[in-house]
Amino acid sequence: MPKTFVTIGTFDGVHRGHKKLFTLLKYEAKNLGLSPLALVFKMPPKNILNNNLQQSILLDLKQKRELLKDIKTVYLDFNKVKDLSADEFFSILLNKYKMGAIIVGKDFAFGKNRQGNIPFLRKKCKQNNIQLFVIDFEEEGQSKISSSRLRAALKAGEIYAFNKMLGRPFTLEGKIIKGNQLGRKIGFPTANLDIKKEQILPRGVFAVLVYLNGKKYKGICNIGIKPTVAINSLPTVETFIFNFNKDIYGKILRVEFLQKIRDEKRFSGLDELTEQINNDCANAQKILFKF
Repeated sequence: MPKTFVTIGTFDGVHRGHKKLFTLLKYEAKNLGLSPLALVFKMPPKNILNNNLQQSILLDLKQKRELLKDIKTVYLDFNKVKDLSADEFFSILLNKYKMGAIIVGKDFAFGKNRQGNIPFLRKKCKQNNIQLFVIDFEEEGQSKISSSRLRAALKAGEIYAFNKMLGRPFTLEGKIIKGNQLGRKIGFPTANLDIKKEQILPRGVFAVLVYLNGKKYKGICNIGIKPTVAINSLPTVETFIFNFNKDIYGKILRVEFLQKIRDEKRFSGLDELTEQINNDCANAQKILFKF
């Protein structure tokens, strides 16, 4: 294996700060004659350590692989390295991954109890003739863009702010499965997505772009527990595609969220619900006019 220029992290969301790091990684690797390499944890370490895997990720592994496809990437199981000391982890970087340089953010730390902080890394890199690059945070609104900040924005349904920090629309992708088919009965047949339980979901009704079989459509998406008609409290992801009425069960649907229309709420009955959906569609059409 040739000498590598390494970065390490979960890179959940692959947000603007991550993109800045990857751009510098590839640029400086070329200058140094090294091979860029990203070591990526499959799941956020904090969530594994806290045993909190439900609704903990911004991207599933398939989406992350797609976003990182232009860089050599090795995916790591955090459970297999979480008990390694900082020295042991650094030794693996040197010997297994042939590290010749490393680039990280200024809050980076690794090894058990996060003992491998920046001062530790500076010392070890100097001892082993490894070049160390430490980059500043990418900011939005004078605050650091981070995966935790993105999670908070998404849980609050702040799609506009989330998309601005991410640098692209929030996207869900999944297989279309059968629901209770109530939407079909009231004139709004929806595509129900099978979403991984670890995926963080916003709640409410959103104007969305929908991609199916290579074609783009417009629509609205409701994420929530359907308080007017639901028989349980499990959230569902249901998308109504404008001017579309085909059997697409089993197909893969990708939904891009552009703007929140309203919060989810309970209605007095199906007539009031139907009227509200008509209003939601009209509002979404205005939002999506330029797309």
